[in-house]
Amino acid sequence: METSTEGAAQPDSNPAAAVDPPVPAGPVEAVIETAVETATVTAPTAIPPSALSPSRASDFMQCPLLYRFRVIDRLPEKPSEAATRGTLVHAVLERLFDAPAAERTAPRAKSLIPGQWDRLRESRPEVVELFADDPQGERLARWLGEAEQLVERWFSLEDPSRLEPAERELFVETELDSGLRLRGIIDRVDVAPTGEVRIVDYKTGKAPRPEYSEGALFQMKFYALVVWRLKNVVPRRLQLVYLGSGQVLTYDPVLADLERVERKLMALWEAIRLATETGDWRPRPTKLCGWCDHQAHCPEFGGTPPPYPLPVRAAESGGPAQGRMGPD
Repeated sequence: METSTEGAAQPDSNPAAAVDPPVPAGPVEAVIETAVETATVTAPTAIPPSALSPSRASDFMQCPLLYRFRVIDRLPEKPSEAATRGTLVHAVLERLFDAPAAERTAPRAKSLIPGQWDRLRESRPEVVELFADDPQGERLARWLGEAEQLVERWFSLEDPSRLEPAERELFVETELDSGLRLRGIIDRVDVAPTGEVRIVDYKTGKAPRPEYSEGALFQMKFYALVVWRLKNVVPRRLQLVYLGSGQVLTYDPVLADLERVERKLMALWEAIRLATETGDWRPRPTKLCGWCDHQAHCPEFGGTPPPYPLPVRAAESGGPAQGRMGPD
């Protein structure tokens, strides 16, 4: 799972709207800094994209206009039950490793769910609206029960009593020679006594069909590229744990894989740069449009995008409008 990190200096940043926060006592510099942060939170200014994460890369490949809505316009999106359940399950699996190995059991993991749900509601109050029309709590109870099933299924796929992760929810960032910054959050990093690295990502949905596995592995190869650039080590294994279907997808990358991903990301970033400068963000209709929160702003549904908040320059004649993406 990955939390978007574009435009953020720290992982899992959550710029909730604040209204007239108290000004702290202290040096003038502290007061000025607080005022600047408040202005940024209450009235965010559009800035050009400066980094790329797996989620945002996938957004642009899926639909350039969706990328614009999320990264540049930063349009709000309603929380979904599925995504919120995924966040909850990830939190439980992360916290379970705080316990001694012998105590990492399914009952203990399920007992963490209520407390992690409370923490999630405190940190992201917007998720409360998911069950605003459920006064008796029946739908919430069913939803929490589904989260329990996902957590319990994990124990049939991995044995946490035999695992000692080197990192959990690890924020990683690197800058390529081209100047492109890559960043993301890795669910789990395991390091063998021999030094071999395994990158693990939990998915609360079902595993894709084999013909779609390459798309699923894109995120993992992205992380492997970042680790290679940071540590000069090619991860031994990439592992996707699908809790929805009880399957584990693994891939053992080689250096050539990571070099191909780097070339693809550089071509993708060039396309994003051109779209940013020209304001040409074209929708790409797919079956996924039915789940998009931004239909009211999308020309494919008769909507109008918000005024473009960045300077625009004319596209060079004869040049590609969006760059090139596809097989190497």
